[in-house]
Amino acid sequence: MADIPSGLLEACVVVGAASDKLREVHQSHQQGKIKELPLLGAEVLQVHAPPFVTKESASSETQAHAPAFSRVQRRRSFIKKKKERAGIANGETAKGSDGGGDTTTEDISVPKDLDLIALPQLCFPGGLQIASEQREDSYHYLVFTDVFGNRTHAVVVQYYRPIQDVGHQNGHRSSSKSSRLYTAYGICVISKYPYYNALRDCLSCLLTQLKPSWMGDFEERVKEFSAKLALVPIPPPGQLHVVFNLRPLQIGLPSREDKDRPAVDLDLHLPFLCFRPRQLLQIITSLLTEQRVVLLSCDWARLTLLAESLMLFIHPLVWQHPFVPILSRQMLDFLMAPTAYLMGCHLHHYEEVAAEVAAETDDLILVNIDDGTVSSSWSDGIDLPDVPMAAAECFITRVEGLQVHYDLEVCHLGASTEVNERRAQRKQWQRKLNTHIQNITLELIVNIFREVHDHLNYEHRVFNSEEFLRSREPADQPFYKKVLDTHIFHSFLKDRLNRKMDAFTCMELSTRTEDYRLRSMTESPRRPTMQELARKYTSPESRLSKRLGASLPNLGESGGSLVGPLRQTSFKNIQVDSGMKSPQRPVRFFKLPEFPPPLAYHYVQNYYQEMITLLGKAISGAASEDSSLLARYHYLRGFVNTVAGKRLDALEDFQNLYKTDTDIFPGELVNALVDSLQEGEQALADRRPEIKRLISRVKRDHERERARHVDQGVKRFQLPKKHMQLEDFVRRVQESGIVKDQGTIHRLFEALTVGQQKQVDPEIFRVFYTFWKETEAEAQEVALPASALEHLEANECVFKLSSSVKTSHGVGKIAMTQRRLFLLTEGRPGYMEVTKFRDIEEVKISSAPFLLLRIPSLKIKTTLRKETFEVNLKSEVDLWHLMVKEMWAGRKMADDHKDPQYMQQALTNALLMDAVVGCLQSQKAIFAATKLAHFDRMKLEVPLMVPKTTSETLKHKINPSLDLTSPQAVDVLLYTPGQLGVSSDSEGDGNPKLWCALSDGKVVVFDAASWSMQQNQVQVGTSRVNCMLGVDRQQVWIGTQDSVIYIISTRSMSCNKQLRDHRSEVTGLSLGERSEKYSPKVAYSCSAEGTVMVWDVSTLQVRKQFRVSCDRLQSVQLCNGTLWCCARDCIMEVWKNGMLHRKICLPEQLCGSPTAFSSFLLYHEREQLWTACIDVGELCVWHLREPTKPFQRIQLPDCAGVTCLIKVKNQIWVGGRGWSSGKSRGKIYVVDAQRHTVEKELVAHTDCVQALCSAEDRYVLSGAAREDGKIAIWKVE
Repeated sequence: MADIPSGLLEACVVVGAASDKLREVHQSHQQGKIKELPLLGAEVLQVHAPPFVTKESASSETQAHAPAFSRVQRRRSFIKKKKERAGIANGETAKGSDGGGDTTTEDISVPKDLDLIALPQLCFPGGLQIASEQREDSYHYLVFTDVFGNRTHAVVVQYYRPIQDVGHQNGHRSSSKSSRLYTAYGICVISKYPYYNALRDCLSCLLTQLKPSWMGDFEERVKEFSAKLALVPIPPPGQLHVVFNLRPLQIGLPSREDKDRPAVDLDLHLPFLCFRPRQLLQIITSLLTEQRVVLLSCDWARLTLLAESLMLFIHPLVWQHPFVPILSRQMLDFLMAPTAYLMGCHLHHYEEVAAEVAAETDDLILVNIDDGTVSSSWSDGIDLPDVPMAAAECFITRVEGLQVHYDLEVCHLGASTEVNERRAQRKQWQRKLNTHIQNITLELIVNIFREVHDHLNYEHRVFNSEEFLRSREPADQPFYKKVLDTHIFHSFLKDRLNRKMDAFTCMELSTRTEDYRLRSMTESPRRPTMQELARKYTSPESRLSKRLGASLPNLGESGGSLVGPLRQTSFKNIQVDSGMKSPQRPVRFFKLPEFPPPLAYHYVQNYYQEMITLLGKAISGAASEDSSLLARYHYLRGFVNTVAGKRLDALEDFQNLYKTDTDIFPGELVNALVDSLQEGEQALADRRPEIKRLISRVKRDHERERARHVDQGVKRFQLPKKHMQLEDFVRRVQESGIVKDQGTIHRLFEALTVGQQKQVDPEIFRVFYTFWKETEAEAQEVALPASALEHLEANECVFKLSSSVKTSHGVGKIAMTQRRLFLLTEGRPGYMEVTKFRDIEEVKISSAPFLLLRIPSLKIKTTLRKETFEVNLKSEVDLWHLMVKEMWAGRKMADDHKDPQYMQQALTNALLMDAVVGCLQSQKAIFAATKLAHFDRMKLEVPLMVPKTTSETLKHKINPSLDLTSPQAVDVLLYTPGQLGVSSDSEGDGNPKLWCALSDGKVVVFDAASWSMQQNQVQVGTSRVNCMLGVDRQQVWIGTQDSVIYIISTRSMSCNKQLRDHRSEVTGLSLGERSEKYSPKVAYSCSAEGTVMVWDVSTLQVRKQFRVSCDRLQSVQLCNGTLWCCARDCIMEVWKNGMLHRKICLPEQLCGSPTAFSSFLLYHEREQLWTACIDVGELCVWHLREPTKPFQRIQLPDCAGVTCLIKVKNQIWVGGRGWSSGKSRGKIYVVDAQRHTVEKELVAHTDCVQALCSAEDRYVLSGAAREDGKIAIWKVE
């Protein structure tokens, strides 16, 4: 059978001095032979590890209660066995070999990764000291790491007992009090999970039993304690915590916040009590740059707690080097390791570490926890780069607002008389504080690496490190140069390229400013905006406050510094900022039953059954709307059923879990559970359809995961060394980050290969790339006078600057932004606008007389000025002529089509022309550059006039495929309304959203208040999306071709639920009508083969299903208690029980043609049914009373077919395809619903209109097929 999942306990080990050594010390002390009490070597005395009971052992009471080891003989034979070979770890027998008489054997189960040889040193890192008086109990914490980087955690308590005369003890205490000595015992509880506080509390409870007990009961009590902890299940990620009683305390196990984070069960504010914020930043920098870091303290407990806190502070980056928070005296040679590490040792080794160890290795970072200092072993200062200034100042500001003193929180409260009540109060405070601290440190990491994704190429998995470094502030570059070469950052990059939706991504998305989102909506080359240039000429303090504002989006753009006021604010005020928002979901607790006698099989089974019963009651009593909580109960019950041996019940729970929250689905556990099914269980599973489907799905997913397990690395961009054909050239340009669009790159390839073989020389590419980057760098250094900054808009950038030339308005330099041309006059610096691109009437090359010569010049005529502007550009005239004409054509198309991307594409074309001319430096350079004059050529070849009606109705266009290399078809559109006054920590963020389904399961989300992209990509499978439905503000349902309904959480913007009951592609979704206010909300779904399912939205269970007979069922809609189903060959009205009420077939005139219904619309107020067909350019209107034939047929001019219909106010908007100016185009018809006439014919897409949706009857949004791939936003009149 597969391994049973572990509970809280992995093993419990008792460590102490050997009894013969204690006897010898005790006798010598009694005889006065020793003056100074010695340090003794520690040994393993007992090992207790699950399973403590088995079904086979239930028949023998003796076996069921057999101790793990005897106190002496088996302990020594075990250690001997351990040293001889590792077979004992696999359960082989250990035999007594000391001649002590007891030679019994016993099978011992010891975790295979448990190193019992090194453990005694770690339990007593300072040595085992014999004492002449009773000492206080002492706790410390350990972390073990295996070769795969998996960590195991432990809590150790050292407590003292009197040394008894071993030869005469027989369970009786020594009567000699005057000469009593005390020896320490170490009890080490080991767990796979970092529950430091909980395990410490458990050990505290154990000591209350051990201290008054006889030594003879010691082992049995420890074993019972271990067996109890082995019964405790680990809570799944989410809001459900597990609590249990271990007298006299109630112990709580907090859950992980999400599957990618470890559980946090320690006090994260301890580092802030030990260090000032700037020292903490130095320590974090030393980790991010992978230094050798040594923690030092007089208190062993602080070492691990501080080290673990630091690991949480740099999340989601993961430390990938040796991590040994505690080194014993014998382990100090570990510090000689030639790699980066984080280790800890006692403070009295400081001089030894700083002198001897540092002399043998590179510089060490010495962190003195007790003094709160950070130093270097080689010098007085620390050779560490500073954290980027804006991120550091933001972090310091946040930390200064933290309230880390519990006494201040409870000073107004009275004393609690109940210890568990007082502990619960403290834990609640600590949990809230830990969340705040994690938000602060996560925001620090986000602010440091916020712009990494701007320099990633997802298709080719390339990070352009040089460009990223070039875009950093000069003072921040030393930090990034070190960090970018680390393993920790490389792993972080892999997660970004895999589009991992973790805490970093969520915070980075939620803290993007609106300006950034709008800027990311256009793919244009990076240049500093006027706002950034203005900041460049102000004081460093002002520049800092502006950059700080980028990470504190809700603070506004006030003129003064933001740092001062923030430092005076409490953390309670700071945390409302969107960068710090972390939705606080209410914590729920599941209390375990009272522990049974843990060493008897039938009692343990009864305990599991009681836990299953309690979880069943919790599932029944949980609010049906809270599917997240239900999922966690199913997880726990599945876990308990697994360890109880009820495999089929466990699979049923995991099936319910899969339907409600796939994020926490334990795939490996379920796969192991499936593999462990016996023949009879497999036969029973085959008779239960849901479990059978789960088994097949788990196996399929497991195989897919194994096939996909190839490690996909991260490449750094490198210039090519070989000649490039077109395909390789496209990849190289995309990797470089210059441009993504394949069409543009194809034109660039033509330009660079004019008059030669169709391949690009690597030297040409190098010169081209260098010229492009040099142009970018020059733009960073453009010095504009204040008068220019006043006239230009904040987001304008200077993209091209001419040499000094003579113009009709004086001498100066011509500057080009994305909106205009202007002259920077010389002598007395000044600004004169030449023209905005949209105001140009004519651009032509001319010549101006100069003495006996004619100098080439450029003449620009505008609509706002009578005189023509002339500039003597000499050798630059041809290039400027091409660039200005391309920008003019792009501006005109952008204005006509209400699509700003045309302007951005034109700008990219113009800059590529500049780079091509700069790199070719030959007579053919200008001719080559003409290959990139895309829009100017389009204007000359086919004047694309936008019809007046279209221009008046069209408001805006957006491109959902901007982040992709080529346009994608817009398959489905969904608008979800927002709510005013809703904050982001409630259900949703208050803003309306536009959901856009692209090819292959990609869903892009826009903020419909600003039409900025809110979510680049949510992946729902890999098949085409057929339908979407906004069920409520918490979830969006998406039906796909792979027969799955994916449920997107609007809070996390990720898919964590799947409904897999359909056997064919899901084609339609509809929300049911509520008969009463509190009646359950239902949703309807249909699949292509005719199955209709009715879902309970709160429980995600199928309430009813039936099948209708038709040719491909395409959509469903509920109206007045009946369900309307649209198929290719008919439209049916069906009762809710599935009985057919009536059927509407294709109109007579279409029966013989190979067409089919494409969509339908119920106009209930007028008792009408509107239908459309795939290849027919007309609408049919039917009376619902007499639907035998349509009473009205509406011809759509120049229409070749209809794909979608929606009703908006008193209009019917129709999307499809047709002809315009002799070309096939996507068309929209606006039909008057009363007069049945076509009011408007709108043409704005170059491909078929595939999707329509209404935004609260104010706007209509249309999406087109792949050739166009745009979304148009139309005004509704």
